[in-house]
Amino acid sequence: MNKIEHIGIAVKNLDEAIENWETLLHTSCYKKESVASEKVDTAFFRTGESKVELLGATSPDSVIATFIEKRGEGLHHVAFEVDDIRAEMKRLSEAGYRLLQEEPKRGADNKLVAFLHPKNANGVLVELCQSADDK
Repeated sequence: MNKIEHIGIAVKNLDEAIENWETLLHTSCYKKESVASEKVDTAFFRTGESKVELLGATSPDSVIATFIEKRGEGLHHVAFEVDDIRAEMKRLSEAGYRLLQEEPKRGADNKLVAFLHPKNANGVLVELCQSADDK
């Protein structure tokens, strides 16, 4: 794993959260994107070498809506940049980590993504991500 690529934060109201985080980080949101397959709208901020991703549900049955209903707004996941997502998935699977999918899928910000079950990371959902251009 190369670095923390981004921190994902689940929010109830994406527009309000964007305003809040623009003030907090003293920078503008540089990208908004919808990921229809996940029923989520995203907003990204750069901070140093990493990013903050805000996640707003677009449907009451989305993973983000369910997360907020159970836990409230807040930290949803930590994403780590990897060079070869399939190799990293294989390494972690062989080491006993539970992957939430067998193949990487396309996520926001032109990334291939895969998730590890939070039980394997002390309650934190971990995302592996690789630029889709590097596949």
